[in-house]
Amino acid sequence: MFKDSLVEFKIGEFELGRCDKLAAEWMHKHGQVFLRYSLAIVFIWLGALKPLGFSPVNDLVTNTVFWLPSEIFIPFLGYWEIIIGVCLIVKPFIRIALTLLFLQLFGTVLPLAIVPDVCFTDFPFILTLEGQYIIKNIIILSAAIVVGGGLSKNSSEYADTEKVNT
Repeated sequence: MFKDSLVEFKIGEFELGRCDKLAAEWMHKHGQVFLRYSLAIVFIWLGALKPLGFSPVNDLVTNTVFWLPSEIFIPFLGYWEIIIGVCLIVKPFIRIALTLLFLQLFGTVLPLAIVPDVCFTDFPFILTLEGQYIIKNIIILSAAIVVGGGLSKNSSEYADTEKVNT
């Protein structure tokens, strides 16, 4: 019912339904590319901070992965993230980027288990700034899944189907 009322809404010759359709088509056409480049920027930028010693999470990484020397592991992690970002930009390497990204995300949740006192002020709901930094990776995971979903040549066949539980 609401869907039909959108199509009928007019101001002069302007139809909201037509505008909505055009906007949705534009977003569908360009959204994955913007998402991929956004992820690339985040990974290159945050990755570059690590080997340069400017990342605010270097201490967290050191305390989490205490069994590896931080002077080796932190630059390694930073370069890993830069590689993810670069591979996201270069279309033939997107699958490599996503593989590296999923492996990297597994490591980002380690502090929740290894140093929970750094991540929570009141376990399990009240997060510190570091905990919030870690939890926001759910968005990165979801974005990576969307980018990966666009790799199949047949992925557009799902564009016009009804979504379940949205």
